[in-house]
Amino acid sequence: MVEFRNGLAIHLNGNKKMSSSINLSLTDELRAFVDANSGDGTLYATPSEFMRDLLRQQKSRQDAAAARDAILEGYQDAIDGHIHPFRGDLRSLLKKVQ
Repeated sequence: MVEFRNGLAIHLNGNKKMSSSINLSLTDELRAFVDANSGDGTLYATPSEFMRDLLRQQKSRQDAAAARDAILEGYQDAIDGHIHPFRGDLRSLLKKVQ
């Protein structure tokens, strides 16, 4: 159930079930944007669906940025000579992870 009062009630999807909600107060401009992107004739059936997708997209961007930063840190360690010789079998290690 979604209640709309001076803002927008958004149900967050945690562990595939709606377990918590958050109420956002939006400006008229932002509310119009949400309304224009949800409902009939749009990709999203409800404002909650639209907002959840925006949150997922932002989380994905942040996760990708963190992975990129970790990779760059690893490259910098190699450039700086902070390396340890690997004497194992990388292919067998990768098979275990998959």
